[in-house]
Formats: sequence, C-alpha cells, structure tokens
Amino acid sequence: CVQRICDMVAVARLLNLTMVVPELDKRSFWADQSNFGDIFDVRHFITSLRDEVRIVKRLPKRFSPTDSSTTLDMSPVSWSDEKYYLHQISPLFSKYKVIHFNKTDARLANNGISTELQLVRCRVNFHALKFTPQIEALGNKLVQKLRDKGSFVALHLRYEMDMLAFSGCNHGLNPEEAEELKRMRYAYPWWRDKEIDSKTKRSEGLCPLTPEETSLVLKALGFEKDTLIYIAAGEIYGGEKRLKPLRAAFPKLVRKEMLLDSEPLRQFQNHSSQMAALDFIVSTASDVFLPTFDGNMAKLVEGHRRFLGFRKSVLPDRRKLVELIDLYNNKTISWENFTFSVQEVHRGRVVQPSCRRKLENKPKEEDYFYANPHECLANSSLCSGSKDTVTVR
Repeated sequence: CVQRICDMVAVARLLNLTMVVPELDKRSFWADQSNFGDIFDVRHFITSLRDEVRIVKRLPKRFSPTDSSTTLDMSPVSWSDEKYYLHQISPLFSKYKVIHFNKTDARLANNGISTELQLVRCRVNFHALKFTPQIEALGNKLVQKLRDKGSFVALHLRYEMDMLAFSGCNHGLNPEEAEELKRMRYAYPWWRDKEIDSKTKRSEGLCPLTPEETSLVLKALGFEKDTLIYIAAGEIYGGEKRLKPLRAAFPKLVRKEMLLDSEPLRQFQNHSSQMAALDFIVSTASDVFLPTFDGNMAKLVEGHRRFLGFRKSVLPDRRKLVELIDLYNNKTISWENFTFSVQEVHRGRVVQPSCRRKLENKPKEEDYFYANPHECLANSSLCSGSKDTVTVR
C-alpha cells in the first residue's frame, strides 16, 4: 500500500487538493481489518507533509460518500502522467466536491513526471510514512535479536497461498493442492486470470521460486550452511513440510515467531499488513536481501536499501534459474556447472547505482520507480538528463 499512498499524495499536491487519510483495502485474501493508523503514525504523516498538501483524518461531515451529486467514485487510468490528472481529473471538481479513487495501484507513471512531483513521492516514501511506535519497537527488537547472532540474510520467500493462487504457479505441488489454489482463484472475482498455464509461466520466470529451488540457488551463490536466514513472509503454503529442503540446507532458518515471545506478537496476529511491516523493517536492515519474487514489497525494500546506501540486494533471474535448476535436477549438468552458471548469471544482479530503464509505452515492463527511485538519491543528478537515462524503444 505504500506505493499507492505516495502516488496519491503526489496527485493531491499536483492538483492542490485536500487529501483524506487513506483507507486500506480490506477485501484481500487475508481479510486484514487494519486501518492506516494501525500501521503508520498518522500525526507524523500529516505534519511532515503540511508544506506539501493539506491532509485531514476523515471526510468532513458535510460530505456524504454515498451522495452521488457531490461525490464521485472512480478509478484513475493506470500509469498516467501529470497531463491526465490536470486535464481529465481536475475539471471533475467543477461538478463534484469529493472524488474517491477506489483503485490506486500503479495510477501514476514511473517516468515522464516532473522532478518536483517525483521528490514529493520521495518525501512521502522515506520521511512521511513512519510506522507506529509499537511496530517500530518490535521490528527493531527483531533486528537486534538477529544482530546478536551475527550477520543475517533476509529471504523474502513469497510462497504464500494467495501468491500461488493469484499467479497460478503450481510447480512442485500435488494435484489436490493445485486444485485448491485454482478454487481460490475463482473465488476472487477481481483476480482476472483464471485459467493459467503454470508450466509456461514458470519457464518465463513469472513464478516465485519454491523453497526447494531457493535452497539450490542459495547454495550455488555461495551461502554457507551456517548462514543465518530470516524468512520475511507470511505463512508458507504447505507449512514446515514445504520448508524441509530449505531447512535441511540451512538449519539456521528463523521466522519472527521463533525469535519473539507469543505475547508481543499477539496484537499483530491476524493483521497481515502489520506483520508485513515487521518483515519490512528486518528486510531493510539485513546484511543481504534476496527476494524469490519481484512483487511490491520486494521492490519497495530494494528501493529503501538503495536509499540507505546500497545495502547488498541480490535479485534472482528466475527465468534463467528455473532453466538451470531443471538441467541440474535432470542430471544434464553437474553441480559444479550449475554453481558456475548461477554465479555467472547473477554477477550483474547485485543492486548497484543506476538510472531507471525506460521502455516506451511499456510501463509494466520498465524499471519501477519505487525499486529505483534515483530522484531520491544523492547521485540523482547523474540521471537528470536524457542522455544519462537509459531508454529502450
């Protein structure tokens, strides 16, 4: 939700509008009933942005969200630039007093946005959105407990039930599990794709790595058996049984539930967003971060680690990896060849300073603003000119 909030603050700033503290999606698979104030410090959010945009805690009583004469419920067009909001959205306020954006995911373009507005996104992302004191304290406690054990890797093991159902990825699952995930996919009407070819999707690198695949990749990359690995994720589909190959390869595999007493965690249980916030704190502080899928949280963590001085992040090339893994599992290549190939593929996959890659008319495929917010970084001037920005047509 962080990216959506940053985008909407930027839109409010562009159009000189009053913004209501955002409502969070409560329709997700996890049925998380958390409100904005359960995750973020509301007072800090409002006061830190007071020079950018006016923010109120709730809609004034004189306006009714159900009054269609004064309130418009709509979804902005995805990946829109400033011209869209200035020419298409702003004129709507001549008729309506309130506009409720019911969908805010990826509604502002990655590129082609003025530096001024990009810097607003930076201020929201890195300064205004501060976790509640309770989340900060528990997250920092997790980090300290891990630090007391030495250096550690944060593994964003995106192998939860909702991810697998949504993506249609069922490699390594039995028929009953695949069918269960398919039923779940059909149960959520806003998940558009229903019939998905899992084999093709995996070969294209569009599936999260399984725990077994992840163990092979970590070993091939040179991580030792005694490496301390923190799993930054919700409940793994298949539970401890599914984690068995990974735990066998790396016995010092830990989760937040193993590091904290049950009492401090109790208030966050059944609130996936708040639990994810704890994982975010640990992931940004880790010595190494490795995501098994490049979802929103992985990209956000990558961007924050860039902002914090380019802490080591390894971004797996899943398309190449599954090809190599299958060759190794089929005994087509030896372990030595597999290891060499994995390391060669990832020689350039450790995050380094770079300009965002632009793809003309392909916003979903180009580099994501929040994964590489170069406007927010100290060396941003290197990417300010068109000759310094990588553009691929």
